[in-house]
Amino acid sequence: MMNSNNKGQLNAVIARVTETIQQRSQKTRADYLALMRKQAEGGPSRKALPCGNLAHGFAACGQSDKDKLSATDVPNIAIVSSYNDMLSAHQPFEHTPAHIKKVIAELGGVAQFAGGVPAMCDGITQGMAGMELSLFSRDVIAMSTAIALSHNMFDGALCLGVCDKIVPGLLIGALSFGHLPMIFVPAGPMPSGLPNDEKARVRQLFAQGKVGREELLAAESASYHSPGTCTFYGTANSNQLVMEIMGLHLPGSSFVNPNTPLREALTGAAAEQVLRLTKAGNDYRPLAEVVDEKAIVNAVVGLLATGGSTNHTMHLVAMAAAAGIQLTWDDFSELSSVVPSLTKIYPNGIADINHFQAAGGMSFLIATLLDAGLLHADVLTVAAERGMQGYRQEPQIRDGKLQWVAGPERSLDTDVLRSVDEPFSANGGLKVLKGNLGRGVIKVSAVKPEYRVQEGPAIVFHSQSEFIDAFQRGELDKDFIAVLRYQGPRACGMPELHKLVPILGSLQDKGFKVGLVTDGRMSGASGKIAAAIHLTPEAAAGGMISKIQNGDLIRLDGESGELNLLVDEAVLASRIVAQPDLSGNEAGCGRELFAAFRSQVTGAASGARSFGFAFAEEEA
Repeated sequence: MMNSNNKGQLNAVIARVTETIQQRSQKTRADYLALMRKQAEGGPSRKALPCGNLAHGFAACGQSDKDKLSATDVPNIAIVSSYNDMLSAHQPFEHTPAHIKKVIAELGGVAQFAGGVPAMCDGITQGMAGMELSLFSRDVIAMSTAIALSHNMFDGALCLGVCDKIVPGLLIGALSFGHLPMIFVPAGPMPSGLPNDEKARVRQLFAQGKVGREELLAAESASYHSPGTCTFYGTANSNQLVMEIMGLHLPGSSFVNPNTPLREALTGAAAEQVLRLTKAGNDYRPLAEVVDEKAIVNAVVGLLATGGSTNHTMHLVAMAAAAGIQLTWDDFSELSSVVPSLTKIYPNGIADINHFQAAGGMSFLIATLLDAGLLHADVLTVAAERGMQGYRQEPQIRDGKLQWVAGPERSLDTDVLRSVDEPFSANGGLKVLKGNLGRGVIKVSAVKPEYRVQEGPAIVFHSQSEFIDAFQRGELDKDFIAVLRYQGPRACGMPELHKLVPILGSLQDKGFKVGLVTDGRMSGASGKIAAAIHLTPEAAAGGMISKIQNGDLIRLDGESGELNLLVDEAVLASRIVAQPDLSGNEAGCGRELFAAFRSQVTGAASGARSFGFAFAEEEA
């Protein structure tokens, strides 16, 4: 139990890691802030626009907005949105810009839809060629965000996004305009459908050939059934948690369902608040100052405490780099040693994100982490109350008005959400693995303790289809470590490998000892088997994974963090790097357009970025 006399006192490890990041980032952070200060000089940016440029900027506006935009002291808010009506998570944004414009106009400002960003769905592209564009879409979104804001017409911005690469891309792009205040506006999760454990059961039965496609589609459709984010705790919902715990959402806004009065009221409140944060308001808070080293550490802590998406071991590194902050996997590992696991949300449990919200949600989670000294309270946020203490509150509509009230003092369901005093485990849900195979990540919170340590012979594959074919031929009914290589960003864009999960899960249920080592991704839905993912250096960069041969013993220890190929060093030194034919990854479904991305992308540990920053140091 935590000593009540030390309630709220910052944990020594949290303080030390933060200081280490600050010292490591001293030059790059200073360079970034200097660039933002230079961009902020001279007040509203459209003041400097020649008349012809300004006229182009408001040509399509009504006369009232033209008159306002001619006066440089009237704030103009950019709207950048990921809306499309195919993806359930983004469809609720269809009418959001009109709502924002109405609210801001009533307050005397102007809002313009500055630009849209692409939003693709990993759930749709799983196992398909389009998945090889997924990770790179984050950087396209970042560039699209920068283009949307590049007209220099704006005093602030609202960023509308939810899912996997969209929110990280929006933030990376927004940070290049960090002299502007910005608030991120979520859309919320869909209501609960088919329970996640039942969905997983049907998937495994399909993988075993015990049910057909009709039964599988019925189960999937009952799970993903309406507008809103998928309800399992994958990257989309991890994004929302990270944005809120960084102070970029209004308090309690992350997990409110779409198309409800509360959701609409929160969007309106975000529009009102961003006006207050502009230079024309009375409380200027540029994005560059909100996203600092303490906010980044808070994000990592929140991710670890909830067993969030492994994708954020890359996204948070890239997001931090965009703000001149050098975050490393070692920081994740050290923080994980003191951050307890406080949630059981699928795939770490059977509950979904709506159950988490009902149990106490973000207000309870943030409150217990603050009380334990595991979060920085003294940070700048977009909320009315500047520090993280304001995020102990949750929004409600009372007497027809939006109000923030104190969140619950205890969890309403300790099977889903717990306090730091009674965690599910003493350590965080993610762990960094190290050894002669390089470095990787494992989502230990999704794996039962008895399965976290695996040692067995390797079976090497170069594609998911090879793996599936071997399973269907009955060749995998034994103990083994699957090695799926040449799945990294340089090789093929680092697709997620979800089609492996039901098969490996079913083999484990049969009593076989199985594990996975890959330089690919498995996201927040990494499943219940021990999986070393994001392995770096990847095979296409000459990593040791490229020298593994069938039958080699591999030890994957999710408890100690060991990842080793148990082969004599002299034997390994004499081996030639495997060079499979990757030409099939180079064209089709738009992949030919991303050749430059594949050729220059950084390793997973430095964010798998296809571009650099003038103020960011690259991984050696």
